[in-house]
Amino acid sequence: MNPLIDPWPPAMKERRGGAMRCFRHLVSSCQRHQTIALTSSFSAAILRRPFSSSDEPSEGGRVALYFRRARLIDALRLRLRSADPSPPPLPPDPFVAVQALRSAPSPDSALSLFRSLPSPSTPLLHALAKRLALARRLPDLRSLLDAADAGSYPSSIPPSPFDRLRWFAAAGDLPSALQIWSSIRSSSDPNRHSRRRSHPSTESYNVVMSLHTDAGAHSAAVATFSQMIQEGANPNSRTYTVIIDHLVRSGHLDAATEIFHLLPSMRTPHTSKQYEVLAEAYSSAGLFDELGRLVKEMNSDGILPGPAMRAAMAKMQAAGRIVGTEEFVQELFPNDRIAYIVSDSGDEEGCEEEDSRDKDDDIEGDRIRLKPWLDPTALARALEDWEPNEVAELEAARLVWTPRLVCKLLRAFKKAETAWAFFCWVAHQPGDFVHDRRTVSRMISILARQGHAELVDRLLSKVRSEGILLPFATVRLVIDFHGLSKKATAAFEVFREADSICGALSGSQRFLLCSSLLRAMVKCKRGSDAVELLEEMMLEGVLPDIQTFSGFMQHFAGAGDLRSVHKLFGMVRECGLAPDAYMYKILIRAHCKQERAALALRQFDEMMSSGLAPDRATKAMLVKSLWNEGKLREAALVEERCGDEADTRLPVASPGHEWTVSATDFRRVYDIYSACFT
Repeated sequence: MNPLIDPWPPAMKERRGGAMRCFRHLVSSCQRHQTIALTSSFSAAILRRPFSSSDEPSEGGRVALYFRRARLIDALRLRLRSADPSPPPLPPDPFVAVQALRSAPSPDSALSLFRSLPSPSTPLLHALAKRLALARRLPDLRSLLDAADAGSYPSSIPPSPFDRLRWFAAAGDLPSALQIWSSIRSSSDPNRHSRRRSHPSTESYNVVMSLHTDAGAHSAAVATFSQMIQEGANPNSRTYTVIIDHLVRSGHLDAATEIFHLLPSMRTPHTSKQYEVLAEAYSSAGLFDELGRLVKEMNSDGILPGPAMRAAMAKMQAAGRIVGTEEFVQELFPNDRIAYIVSDSGDEEGCEEEDSRDKDDDIEGDRIRLKPWLDPTALARALEDWEPNEVAELEAARLVWTPRLVCKLLRAFKKAETAWAFFCWVAHQPGDFVHDRRTVSRMISILARQGHAELVDRLLSKVRSEGILLPFATVRLVIDFHGLSKKATAAFEVFREADSICGALSGSQRFLLCSSLLRAMVKCKRGSDAVELLEEMMLEGVLPDIQTFSGFMQHFAGAGDLRSVHKLFGMVRECGLAPDAYMYKILIRAHCKQERAALALRQFDEMMSSGLAPDRATKAMLVKSLWNEGKLREAALVEERCGDEADTRLPVASPGHEWTVSATDFRRVYDIYSACFT
């Protein structure tokens, strides 16, 4: 990686002004990959090649192969939309076939294409199953899966239970989905293998929750969320997306908003879908003040708006309610000249550039005009080695470079070196493209993730000198990644310069940055320095939360440093925080491991007096420690007082996430969610 390359060439610097602050600079030069207008005969001519499973370029390199495939996919898309009743031509390779099937205009055309292939591969089978599920073509979906199970497609692997769960849920087949869910749960029995997890994946819970919400089974959705926590499957961003969407659709917008605003303190990132759901609800209700605040928060999170968010912002503009958000609204709208259908094979959940179902198709007589197909992930894979001949092919394509497209490619690169080379290269291309806060933020995150602290510092210095304010979320990510890379000094420098990097911080933002920095220092084996920093922060009025203290205590307990554990527990009291069940668990286990059963028993008594109970493993450790020290009566009392309550008050999901989320957080979200349906 060459750190001397300047991603902002002199010619651009002269005309920059405030260019990096806005999102309007797009390439307007003429290009070869423009809107296409092809006839059926031309489409058939392009596709008249043998079917091959090879991904190796036959001529011209990988980028040349990518663009040949892109033209073939466009030809197939056009052919599938033509009035010609004859079967479509055979795609030349599986990649082209999969992409053409995904962008087929209807399930029938997708089925026709699939049946024309001699030996469909696993990706083709999955692509068709998804199309059929989304179209709710249950008979066709069942027939496809039965054929796969019968071995009718020898080149494909039968779909997994989780894939079937997703498809039947998308198709709205509640009985079939729940039957598969029951099978998944039974196969997750921890007794079958010591290394197997004792619960299904978080995503499977999310699918079942979403299935229940679509069916109007409110209590079942809430029960699944509770089950997820109790069984130890930690909720992720998509879990809360399902909850927020469920609440909004059920008329509980205030509750959805409350949960949305709890997520940062739980260290759970917001998603574009969450913003879209709330934005649509606010705009429909005429709550433009709330929508304006949501736009600002999305900008702070560095999230790009999807179609629903853009539609909501258009309503806000039409109502003249954009005071204080004018700059954000202008920046967040994409340029209308973008002429691609973006099909990102590497991120099905991501926000797409355009609707991949070709809603903007234009039919003129017997001619059909389509926007060209583009897959950033596939293009990034072709460029992974960044060889001169591949770069030359990319230059010759003369693509329209936009911040959104550049971000997609940056995210798709596997190596930071390639991402950095592309980042510098694209800034020197002819046209109006200029790096903005989004592309710089993405590049900084990539560099920080792979430990390139010097380049991160260089880019941060550059944006500070330009007066560019990066999203707050980027600063947090950089600090977190520096911690993983064991670069405590670099993390502290970023924290110290945070105000100049992302603007004035609110109290909650400063608290989150402090928590990230403390965690980074602990990961860098700088626990003593972290405690001193914690004391300084508390003197300045920045008070940590329970999970931050739990993370600290877990660190020192693991090192056998009971003195520091006691000191931190005293600081918890000073902050007026109430210890949760997981913090007591850390204390009890730490004392037991150091053969201090009497102190562990004292913590147990305090825990029970607070209305909390330990989990079974902690209770068993305490009882064993008391027995080993000859305190048989006390051990019997512990058994008697716990009874069958162990494990009923402490969500199993908390262990392993002491820095991020607490049992209290889960309880708060559950209480808000369940109260709306009781």
